[in-house]
Amino acid sequence: MKRARVVYKGSIYKAEEQQGNIKLHNGLFVSEDDIEWLPPIEPGTVFALGLNYSDHANELSFKAPEEPLVFLKGPNTFTGHRSQTHRPSDVTHMHYECELGVVIGKQARNVKRSDAYDYVAGYTIGNDYAFRDYLENYYRPNLRVKNRDHSTPLGPWFVDASDIVDPMNLQLRTYVNGEMTQEGSTKDMVFGIPSLIEYLSGFMTLNPGDMILTGTPKGTVDTKVGDEVVTEIEGIGSLHNTIIGDDEFIY
Repeated sequence: MKRARVVYKGSIYKAEEQQGNIKLHNGLFVSEDDIEWLPPIEPGTVFALGLNYSDHANELSFKAPEEPLVFLKGPNTFTGHRSQTHRPSDVTHMHYECELGVVIGKQARNVKRSDAYDYVAGYTIGNDYAFRDYLENYYRPNLRVKNRDHSTPLGPWFVDASDIVDPMNLQLRTYVNGEMTQEGSTKDMVFGIPSLIEYLSGFMTLNPGDMILTGTPKGTVDTKVGDEVVTEIEGIGSLHNTIIGDDEFIY
């Protein structure tokens, strides 16, 4: 099932997709024009992977890491489907990152790789924009690069784990103003979902609602003010986002 969180007439509702329509949890069907999309989950701790596709590492002139390169993201970064993301005027390179988001469903500690999928509630799409001007080096890349307000759209849907047959074999694509600029597959991750859950739960407890953003393949390009960026993942949906400038952004 595809689930969402939306605002309708000033109230927050859980919603689901039914034959291409949006049904609120009270049974009312609504038009997309009448709602505001929120992130489909309220994330707990969010882990984001750097350089988790070797082809993306190569295009940035890095080697793929020998163990997961993980950083954390604050709640201020997340926004929903059809939202706007700010490109500051001093930034010279800001690119999208189409990523599979893995949502934890139950408390996990010292999970074996073979049992990892038992702890997954489902999946969503993340577009984790990077502000490359602030990249310091391989080991300290990600505070100013990855934690800006509204810089990571999520959604539109949260898809139950049981509806995704093989999360390690999904096509990812990104379109900028209708032109496909990125294409890859989750099968090309350096560290797959079971490995990441085993690794993270080996030294800390994962809780329901925590999420792992699993990295992006090659094909990231600079985005400009006014660009519409669509990131899509097979079986999950298409996440739309627009880039705005300083004159439109409200803190």
